[in-house]
Amino acid sequence: MTTPPLPWTGGCRCGQVRFEILAPPLFTSACHCTSCQRMTAGPYSLSLAVPSEGFKVTQGEPVLGGLHELPHFHCGYCMSWLFTRPPGLDWFVNVRATMLDDTTGYEPFIETFTSEALPWAKTPARHSYETFPPMEAYEGLLKEYAELTSA
Repeated sequence: MTTPPLPWTGGCRCGQVRFEILAPPLFTSACHCTSCQRMTAGPYSLSLAVPSEGFKVTQGEPVLGGLHELPHFHCGYCMSWLFTRPPGLDWFVNVRATMLDDTTGYEPFIETFTSEALPWAKTPARHSYETFPPMEAYEGLLKEYAELTSA
């Protein structure tokens, strides 16, 4: 899996909110849950789990959107879904991969909530889970992804 050199930039559809990724992702994913389907109006959401210290908003002020109990951040003008800061997991930011300026090399490594997937929605992910991976699986997944992307 080849990825372009860092930093990576991205932003919303209208350009009012911009961000920068300064650290390599911990993993990439596709989520098939019905909430992601409804937020994206598509079969799944695509994301990069980026270490918190490796992500920064460089322009504009994202606003909370979605259901609000899970902090999904959007552009206040065009309402593009940009990133999520999962509660209790402040060590990473879940950035929407489709908001990157250059998606070269992006491919989901894991897919989650396949139990809610549309029957025809397939991805090339190497690992699939009916819900989220069990907590004990993350160490191995992070290691495997790091090895895969450093080659």
